[in-house]
Amino acid sequence: MARIAVIGAGMGAMAAAARLAVAGHGVVVYERTETYGGSVRRLTRDGFSFDTGPGLLTLPAVYRDLFIKTGKEPLEDCAELVQVDPSARHVFADGTQVSLPNASRAGVVSALDSALGAGMGERWGDFLVRAREAWDRTRRPLLEEPLWPDWRVLAEREPYPAVPHKKLLRTRRAGTLAEIGAWELREARLAALLESHALAYGLDPRTAPASAAVLPYMEHAFGTWYVRGGVRELARAVYERCLARKVEFVFGAEVTGIVEKDGRAAGVELAGGARVAEADHVVAGVAPGVLDRLLPGAAGARTDGEVPPQRGTASRLTVLLALRGGRPEGAAHRTVVHTTDREDELDRVFGSSAGVPVSPTVTVTRPDDPSLVPDAGHEAVTVTVTVPAGPTPSEPDVSRVLAAAERAIPGLGERVLWHEVRGPGEIAEDTGAGGGAVPVPSLAAGGGTLLQPSNSTRVPGLFTVGGWSHPGGGLAHAGMSGALVAGLIVEGPEFRGSQ
Repeated sequence: MARIAVIGAGMGAMAAAARLAVAGHGVVVYERTETYGGSVRRLTRDGFSFDTGPGLLTLPAVYRDLFIKTGKEPLEDCAELVQVDPSARHVFADGTQVSLPNASRAGVVSALDSALGAGMGERWGDFLVRAREAWDRTRRPLLEEPLWPDWRVLAEREPYPAVPHKKLLRTRRAGTLAEIGAWELREARLAALLESHALAYGLDPRTAPASAAVLPYMEHAFGTWYVRGGVRELARAVYERCLARKVEFVFGAEVTGIVEKDGRAAGVELAGGARVAEADHVVAGVAPGVLDRLLPGAAGARTDGEVPPQRGTASRLTVLLALRGGRPEGAAHRTVVHTTDREDELDRVFGSSAGVPVSPTVTVTRPDDPSLVPDAGHEAVTVTVTVPAGPTPSEPDVSRVLAAAERAIPGLGERVLWHEVRGPGEIAEDTGAGGGAVPVPSLAAGGGTLLQPSNSTRVPGLFTVGGWSHPGGGLAHAGMSGALVAGLIVEGPEFRGSQ
């Protein structure tokens, strides 16, 4: 039995801890804060309850597999998953609205035809067929297997199929998500629908490779799921599974260094004295800058020729709204209100004019969940917008976000009892990520700029887990990183992923 020290109690770290404990190892998790979950947090006040991190789950099979592999009780016995339908309501810049069914190609095609005009649904459906090709080509290497040593193959090959586009006697193919929208979808609202998926993950559609088409495909193919009581309940279920497998948690324990002995990781140093927790393996679920500070010397965790750590430039601003008045029957769980000024938004989030857009794209979530409110005469609403990493935006910025949200909930301002704001500053405090940056999923092509570093490091016995390592950000990807790290420790470097 090996001794394993895990730094951080994020979702990926806990997924690795549970799997390693089942394999017979002694696992201790050291968490700097006083709770588990990483960015998956909860705020409660006056009988209201809110998720402050992700609010929905895609690819639930990742966590179903975790629970199957770590005990007799399946995920559904530990947390209630509900398929959201419609998957989302979209309010476009011109006022057009459409509600898209969950995981139904025929339903989506019909809804788009009715809302946007005949042929628009088929155009989107044809795009999803091509997106599936990209998914099939990258699913294993970018989700289910350790990062290939020859990762440059993934960086150079665009898995999204070529669709010839002729302009001025030249044949071109889409290299970015924005070009797919302009050349293949050829309709402003369809392009906005596509680009909103990239923006939600903190990606600039103008530079994100065409392979980012897998993001809307994942949601379409595997559905969108809500966890009853909020996604924090998923974190609770994973934490309790760890406890059931005898994983030890030490909260309020800040790791200040990773101990190396005889050329390999040998434990962790803890703040508040000279205490060293010895270990045979160390699993670090921390942001790249934090990991570099924990290693002695200036070499860092990565060697030359590896994927460089992604530092992240985008974050999230979340406004939690306690409203008087109950949730209207038939209200959509999620409404995406699209910007009326795309160029201003992209320039402010990703360009030189850093700040909250004048007209931001906002996601408004209104769960039909009585456990989140004090009674049926109130509603708990969360408004989320992608913003640059850095300080938390000011109240005037928040006012612009709420003004955009009024397009989803008319009369919103008159219903607000109180609101709380969580932005990049709070995310940085919870996760340690510089500027509160949020990690993006690993994507092929684009020169490797959106690949996340390997779970193995230059230091034998030291592994990285969570959104800042392969396969990247998002609940599903973090869960898979835990499976990959456990496989690498249990089976060794020959581990090639699930079959």
